[in-house]
Amino acid sequence: MKKLLAMLSITLLILAGCGSGGNFEAQTNWKVEDFNYENQRGEAVSLDDLKGTVWLASFIYTNCTTECPLMTFNMSDIQKELVDKGIEDYKIVSFSADPEFDTPEVLQEYIGNFEVPDESKWNLLTGYAQKDIKDFAANNFQTAAIKNPNTNEVMHGISFYLVDQNGVVVKNYNGYQDVPTEEIVMDVETLIADGQ
Repeated sequence: MKKLLAMLSITLLILAGCGSGGNFEAQTNWKVEDFNYENQRGEAVSLDDLKGTVWLASFIYTNCTTECPLMTFNMSDIQKELVDKGIEDYKIVSFSADPEFDTPEVLQEYIGNFEVPDESKWNLLTGYAQKDIKDFAANNFQTAAIKNPNTNEVMHGISFYLVDQNGVVVKNYNGYQDVPTEEIVMDVETLIADGQ
């Protein structure tokens, strides 16, 4: 019974992370706590490094064969739209939900499988313990990043998160299916303009 209740709670947590549209200024407002992780290029990336910049966040892992490749493809499509509109002052941050396997080298190889318009704006992060990313995802993005100890699978949210220049999550969207690409691009553009 305890396992069933735990699974139900996690499922509700993941579903709650899916985007539902609406006014992004009032939708979430979760402050991201400070972090200092390593990206696919072996560079340190902290919350301070992202201050002053609008960023899109997600949780993926490279051994994922279901949602993650499509989520990464979808994020690449969003970036293509940002490039087409001439929007430059943004970053994309993908936190690995399986940091023990996803080394910087593995993450670099993974992103190389996608047609990414500008990889310099992407930070695929690792360099933390599994428990740390589980807690970080729950505390900062209200989502799951829970590894099954018996398999290589990680239960994680499928949302994309819009984070403002002050490190506040202001909106989330479904990053897996029916991704509102135009809305995301418009929201990024609006946040950048509001911050100038």
